[in-house]
Parts: sequence; structure tokens; C-alpha cells
Amino acid sequence: MTGRLQGKTAAIVGAGQRAGEGLGNGRAMALLFAREGARLLCVDRNLASAEETVALIAEEGGNAHAFEADITDEAQCAGIVAEAVASLGRLDILVNNVGIVEGDGDVDVLEAASFDRILSINLKGMWMTIKHALPVMRAQGGGSVVNISSLAGVARNGLVAYEMSKAGVNKLTETTAAGNARHMIRCNAIMPGLLDTPVGQAGTGTHGLSREEARARRNAVVPLGRKMGDAWDTAYAALYLASDEARFVTGVILPVDGGIWVRAS
Repeated sequence: MTGRLQGKTAAIVGAGQRAGEGLGNGRAMALLFAREGARLLCVDRNLASAEETVALIAEEGGNAHAFEADITDEAQCAGIVAEAVASLGRLDILVNNVGIVEGDGDVDVLEAASFDRILSINLKGMWMTIKHALPVMRAQGGGSVVNISSLAGVARNGLVAYEMSKAGVNKLTETTAAGNARHMIRCNAIMPGLLDTPVGQAGTGTHGLSREEARARRNAVVPLGRKMGDAWDTAYAALYLASDEARFVTGVILPVDGGIWVRAS
């Protein structure tokens, strides 16, 4: 099947990626959405990284352009939506793919400044971006919001601010879905588990290990095939939730984790 997003427009916030081996979730989603026919606004606070994503899309004949924004600033969140409307004509799909763990720790060691920064980026910024997208989607008669949460939102990993922020993303998703169904706006979230991405490679429990040792340790935790997923697993889940195939799906928090949460629960 091709053209699953043909005629759609999408803003992907966090469409660049961090340095590291392999492909990140944001870039994978941008590439896949473009391949399926969407016209894209690739947003990142690192403009050069967003431009790299756009260049990859252009090489494949896709339609995208880059936009720089820091989602801790509400005016810039509003600017994302304004730019999408100005450059794409409308905003059918909003994907929120932003999250940090730097400075995090367990309850007794986390510093207040780190807590504030993580919650501001991971949760408050996502809320502000959705806030400014909703009036546009309501006026045009509908839309789809896809939030990238994490299995950490429902399972302990020793990073308390990250866990709290992602639990908040899940609730934000449900609240947005409940309050906007009458406007034909769907809101769903994906909870990735252990993924072999640049961010995942720096995950917990890997300090002091080589990359291959860390990868083997993380693979061993995954029930489904004893192998981590990758960014394409997140991207294909997002593609479904963003597309009209999921027209009757809203308020869903979808684990994409190879069975880790099912086993734990």
C-alpha cells in the first residue's frame, strides 16, 4: 500500500535527530510520511539537523522544508502552527516527538533545575504545541495529533522526571482526545520501549559498557525475538495513527515495545 497520507500535511516536531549510530524516531517518521505522500514541516530546535532530514526527503522526491523552534517558548510553539498553515495551507497532522533525559535521576538525587527543564521540554512544550494547533484543526474540520510518549510513563526506569513527564503525556493525550472528538480531532500516543536509536543507545543500565555490550543487554530484555525494535517501528505506528485508516481511533496509548509491558503487567 502506498499513498496512505496522500494529500495530507504534517508538522513533525523533533524531525531532526541526535548524533549517534542509526536512525532516530523523528527522522524515520518524516521519511516515511513523505514516502506516503504527506507534505511536511520538519521542526527542530537544531535547524541543521532538520535540514538534513529535509535533504534526505528531497533525495527521494518528497516535499518538505525545515523550521527552527524551541518548544519551551510558547510564542515559538504558536509559530510552528503559523508556519505550517502559511507554507502547507493547512495542518492535518501534528506529531510531537520531543524528549530529554539529561540531568535526570532517581527521587533522592534529582535536582530541581533538571526536573523543571525536563518537564518543560517533555510535557509543557507538547501541551503548548497542541494548544496552538487545536484552533486550526477545529476550523478546518478535523485533524490528527500523535504524541511520542515512552514505556517509562507506565514502568519504572530510575529517571523520575522523565517518567513523570511521559505519564503526563499519556494523560494529556487522553484529555485532548476526550475534549476534541466532537471537532473530529483525534489524539493518540505511542509508547516506544527499548529501541536501537541514537537516544536509546544512551539509555539507562548501559554506563561503562561498550555499544555492543549495551545492545546485547537491552536485546535480552525484549520478549519478542530477544531483539530491540528500531525507529521504523515507531514510524509505522505513527503512520497508522496519523492516517485515515485510524479514523475511528482516538485516546489510544499504544505500546511499541516487543511485549515488555505485557510481560511486566
